[in-house]
Amino acid sequence: MTPVTRPVDQPGKRIDKAIGASLKGLRVQRGHSARSLAAQSGVSAAMVSRIENGLVSPSIGTLAALAEALEVPIISLFREAWTDHTDFTLVRHGEGLRSTRITDQHRHEYINLAMHARKDLRFQARQVTLLRDSGRPPTYVGHGVVFIRVMEGEAIYRYGQQDMILRAGDSISVDAELNHGFIEVLTPGFVFLTVQAEHP
Repeated sequence: MTPVTRPVDQPGKRIDKAIGASLKGLRVQRGHSARSLAAQSGVSAAMVSRIENGLVSPSIGTLAALAEALEVPIISLFREAWTDHTDFTLVRHGEGLRSTRITDQHRHEYINLAMHARKDLRFQARQVTLLRDSGRPPTYVGHGVVFIRVMEGEAIYRYGQQDMILRAGDSISVDAELNHGFIEVLTPGFVFLTVQAEHP
């Protein structure tokens, strides 16, 4: 199918530009020049350039060939066109939504720093404070990936059957589907940043 050139003022032009931006970003990310991508995909380098600049509406066949050469799902070429809005959360020093978690024999404080929910991803970030005399913290089993960065103090972290001491400046990332969490605080106080990302 021959690509159709659209006048600049047509509504589809925004989608063409979004596809072009996605293609260029993925090409650069994977270390391809327009010429090497052309050689792998069978789409001419001139056409790759025209698509990246939003000058044409590529056919599904052309997009499929480019996606295969880039080793990505074809939907990745539409990632910039999914929405015309995005959200961001800015939390200044000392701000954030403060909360308290209470279980049978434990209590700890945390500050919600960020929370985003999209149709393809849930993301949250918290600053948590544990106290040595506030009881044994709970452990968790969940989905996605958890990242932890220790800000103050020392504590023992258990991941599955493995225990490790984490200190200020240490960080760890784990698959959340295995039992994990801090099991003992070794200093009077322990503060860490935790970030979790998962598919809904």
